[in-house]
Amino acid sequence: MSFSQKLRQLLNRPEIIVIPGVYDCLGAKLAEQLGFEIIATSGFGIAASTLGLPDYGFLTATEMLYSVGRIAQSVTLPLIADMDTGYGNALNVIRTVKDAVQLGLAGILLEDQEWPKKCGHFEGKRVIPIAEHAGKIRAAVQARGDSGLVIIARTDARAPLGLDEAIRRGRAYMEAGADILFVEAPQSIEELQSIKAAFPDVPLVANIVEGGKTPPLSASELQQLGFKIVFFPVSTLLAVTQVMTACLRQLKEQGTTANFQDLVSFKDFQELIGVSKYLQIEQQFKD
Repeated sequence: MSFSQKLRQLLNRPEIIVIPGVYDCLGAKLAEQLGFEIIATSGFGIAASTLGLPDYGFLTATEMLYSVGRIAQSVTLPLIADMDTGYGNALNVIRTVKDAVQLGLAGILLEDQEWPKKCGHFEGKRVIPIAEHAGKIRAAVQARGDSGLVIIARTDARAPLGLDEAIRRGRAYMEAGADILFVEAPQSIEELQSIKAAFPDVPLVANIVEGGKTPPLSASELQQLGFKIVFFPVSTLLAVTQVMTACLRQLKEQGTTANFQDLVSFKDFQELIGVSKYLQIEQQFKD
């Protein structure tokens, strides 16, 4: 069974799908070890961790696909990839989708921002015309062929144009053939309810960014509101930054990490990344 088929099976379950955002192979392996059934890449996290830059469209398609491909290879979980705007017009989307299929991804997100895009919870976003993005969704559907790649259409129109326009765009993108709808950054529970009311039979995404514009609801609360998927795209990035800062602060101030409590043991870390497995393989091929 392909990863896209596994994702489609999850969509048929009654319960909401909780998807952590990852930005590297280590985070992906931890999510797999802890029993998550699916993961998603965070463009925000990849930009921050690989470039040290904000999610302002600095990553090229090549850089994003390279990072996503490495993450996909590191685990045996379905992976949804943040593919930003598809990196251009419909022709660029076709190439992006074909590359995503080749990498064995389960699904991709395509958003309707102007390029260079911004994080969905930043200020100053601008969106392309509705017909242009609907065309990009149609191009993506055609380019995936019979792969089953799940196409998630994202609209960022709520901030610059209002919720009604975001809903109008959502309808157009679903008519263009998207499988799932992602209205980014609704600002209240009432807005989340309005989105569900407008799309009673469509799988809907909620995106919970700690400190962002959408209320920090739990998965069970979002399921009650009728949402099918909830992303927590930057939770691990924020957590790692907090712990890393504390570790470095202690090292700077005390010259040691001997008393630092939040360290995984070296032995456990080796197990996570498969040291013993590769030692055994190495022994097989020694003289």
